[in-house]
Amino acid sequence: MASKPSKTSTAIAGAAFLMATSAIGPGFLTQTTFFTQQLGAAFAFVIVITILIDIAVQLNIWRIITMSGMRAQDLANQLLPGLGYVLAAMIVFGAIAFNIGNVAGAGLGLQVCTGIPTPIGAAISAAIAFIIFWQKDAGHAMDVFTKYMGLIMIALTCYVAFVGHPPLVDALVQMVWPHKISTLAIVTIVGGTVGGYISFAGAHRLLEAGVTGKSKLIEVNKGAITGIVLTGIMRFVLFLAALGVVVQGRYLDSGNPAAAVFKISAGQLGYFFFGIVMWAASVTSVIGASFTAISFIKTLHPAIAAKEKIWVSGFIILSTALFEWVGQPVKVLVWAGTVNGFILPLALFIILIAAFKQSIIPHYKHALWLQVVGWMVVITMLWMAVKNLIS
Repeated sequence: MASKPSKTSTAIAGAAFLMATSAIGPGFLTQTTFFTQQLGAAFAFVIVITILIDIAVQLNIWRIITMSGMRAQDLANQLLPGLGYVLAAMIVFGAIAFNIGNVAGAGLGLQVCTGIPTPIGAAISAAIAFIIFWQKDAGHAMDVFTKYMGLIMIALTCYVAFVGHPPLVDALVQMVWPHKISTLAIVTIVGGTVGGYISFAGAHRLLEAGVTGKSKLIEVNKGAITGIVLTGIMRFVLFLAALGVVVQGRYLDSGNPAAAVFKISAGQLGYFFFGIVMWAASVTSVIGASFTAISFIKTLHPAIAAKEKIWVSGFIILSTALFEWVGQPVKVLVWAGTVNGFILPLALFIILIAAFKQSIIPHYKHALWLQVVGWMVVITMLWMAVKNLIS
């Protein structure tokens, strides 16, 4: 009996780190430094708002999926036959777009650390992802790898923030009283943190681990919140590191603003640390995107589930090949986060409708406050996304 809680705790921690490291990719690093340069200390307010939105989104999604015991695409098909195929297509398309940047970031990270060409570094990183997925217990291997990579990223970025001497008092004041607010930043950061496939990475991992049912509700809540807190810590530490550079009036190279932050703050050692952080962020995001994308199509046809590892490998190969073709411009990564801002309200809409269906979740009543907050997020994110698209 004592082993079951231990296994559940391990699965919850693994799901939280998978979700967090899926969010913390090259786009995460680029967007955070990009908006810190634009907004300065006021970006602290955006971080707080996005953390609150992210928690509401993840609690809704993790609860409904684990209480129903069905993946998001299966829930959608229960609501309207064929809707699951539409949702799966949207998620997979978004995952491919982000994975191009993930593969590129992994190659760049190794290039910074070792000097090897970026395409070779990308291929090596893809091979490492292959090895993890082809382990006998791929789920456990994925959990352990993402956990340690996540901790390394946070530790190294903390060092860079510390030596950069950011204006902490100004950041804390503007966390609650900003001198300006950017809806574009909110939409982009939320879209990049819990938009698209990232919303479902942790929840689908819990289904793989068999964590379902009302008896696991407290643990599910803990995992959802932990995942967002981890991303919030990483984003705030990176923001402080970037802020320490911005307030000095230093120029951040638009081609790679995150690298400039690490190098200006901590010199050549900082640049080496950037390479490690970029690689860790990117390769874990490759793993998260690949796992989640295939989890969205594996239940739609028996042949996919039977050859899951081959499909995951094919997804990684496709992403790597597309990177070699289109590259990784910073504007594309920022734009991809904005696009995911549209996918998020649509996916959350489906989840919230499923919560009303007792035929889908017969022994669980979704909390009213989560329903209200969830619908507020759907309406607000859709309005912000449309507003920024037409402006």
